[in-house]
Amino acid sequence: MSLSIRNQLPGTVTSVTTGEVMATVKVRLDAGQEITAAVTLEAVSELGLTSGSTVRALVKATEVSLATAPVAGVSIRNQLPGTVTDVASGGAMARVKLQIAGGELTSAITKDAVTELGLSAGSEVVALIKSTEVSLSNA
Repeated sequence: MSLSIRNQLPGTVTSVTTGEVMATVKVRLDAGQEITAAVTLEAVSELGLTSGSTVRALVKATEVSLATAPVAGVSIRNQLPGTVTDVASGGAMARVKLQIAGGELTSAITKDAVTELGLSAGSEVVALIKSTEVSLSNA
């Protein structure tokens, strides 16, 4: 199956913590970083997610925010450091590609944000992704 989601990161489930309706699933990406996904219990069951399961973490480019340094005091669980490799700006929006350990991420942010953050190829950034915006699929 082909998907329009640009960000597809392979990894292995390290833990599943269930609640009444949702679960948090920790995934160690192939390059070693850890990310957290918040998914429904149905998804955990349907995908057969257990520690050791091989998955792909899927994140829409519009759900990847960028900061110029790690952010403390924020509820966003996933902070992945990287380097900007390309910026393409349109009238209002921009596409920012960044290299992270073991792969590439794409972020869709406003053109104003690119300007205010001073982003260009070579800029060091941190990709911020809410756990509720990470989907999982079987690898």
